[in-house]
Amino acid sequence: MVLSSLLFATMGVCVKYASEFYSSGEIVFYRGIVGAVTIGFMVWRRGGSLRTPVPAMHFWRSLSGVLALSLWFYAIGGLPLATAMTLNYMSSVWMALFLLGGAIIMGGARIDGRLIATVLAGFAGVALILRPTIDDNQLWHGLVGLISGMLSATAYLQVTALGRIGEPEYRVVFYFSLGGVVAGALTMLAGGANPHTLQGVALLLAVGVLATVAQLLMTRAYATGKTLVNASLQYLGIVFAFLYGVLLFRDPVTWMAVAGMILIVAAGIAATFLRSKTAPSVPPNTTSTES
Repeated sequence: MVLSSLLFATMGVCVKYASEFYSSGEIVFYRGIVGAVTIGFMVWRRGGSLRTPVPAMHFWRSLSGVLALSLWFYAIGGLPLATAMTLNYMSSVWMALFLLGGAIIMGGARIDGRLIATVLAGFAGVALILRPTIDDNQLWHGLVGLISGMLSATAYLQVTALGRIGEPEYRVVFYFSLGGVVAGALTMLAGGANPHTLQGVALLLAVGVLATVAQLLMTRAYATGKTLVNASLQYLGIVFAFLYGVLLFRDPVTWMAVAGMILIVAAGIAATFLRSKTAPSVPPNTTSTES
């Protein structure tokens, strides 16, 4: 999980550099090609099957996951790397909020005050990071990053549903990657494609390889380790991204941003712990960290 978090943060660096040459849709397209080809080859070598009895479930899971991934890549291009990653990791807090909403709708269900506390702490962290002001030119990218975390939460819930009916992780990853190829291709048809350079191609290849290897490592970690430990170690990705941002992009270090990140990490770990007591856990298929 530690290595997976490092690779996802490194992928974020490549996405940030690649965003100078390509749109977020193009990056999603090429990331999806690498992932789909890699997973397809592995399944073929091992004699598995990509045929699924629930294509509609994969469609909706891929739709939410690809949207989350596209918005996250867009946010990375306009925000400090650690900030973009932290907002994407808000997915655990969003899931806690969904649980609260479900409890309220059910009426008779007991509302856990600890979940309310985690949600409030998470959004307090967001307020500290974004510090919304009228003339803050990064506010739009921050809101996009926040929405990417919400969509990631819905994608995780759909992965849970797929896991409960017995769909293997590799099949979920494959159709998610395939969804990225389709969505990216549509974006390129509508808005055109940027010309390639040697540096640009190298960055796109790095994004695809890093994301696919990190995803496989994460799946392995959740399959063999303890869920809460893995979920906690996953937040090391924010630390790695913070170091990358300071060293490579000279991102500013402010006490409010650091405090906001700490609040979101604490809220995410607490939300994961509380959810693990009420529902069976399924390895998340990540952006992100990958949706």
